[in-house]
Amino acid sequence: MKLLNTYDDRDEAEAAAEKLSGEKRLASERDATVVIYNLFGIPSWGNFHRLDMYNLGELKNMLDKRNTWQPGEQARHAEILATLKTVAKNYAIEIPAHWQ
Repeated sequence: MKLLNTYDDRDEAEAAAEKLSGEKRLASERDATVVIYNLFGIPSWGNFHRLDMYNLGELKNMLDKRNTWQPGEQARHAEILATLKTVAKNYAIEIPAHWQ
């Protein structure tokens, strides 16, 4: 398990934890008067999508219309992929070929 996200609100953190599949753990951390909630889980594209992270929902919608992309959409796709390449490297997961 790895740290997937942090939250300032307990309810939001618990709701996010419910969305994950596989092993998960929610841990609170206090710094002075501030409490943050660390969400640990299995780093997978499915879990990141369920948490609405890294523009994966937008990417899915874009790929459904890939044949009609305009230059702006191609540029946005390249931006999202650049982010995903960093995420993939950090979590040692591969980007599916059909996303590229």
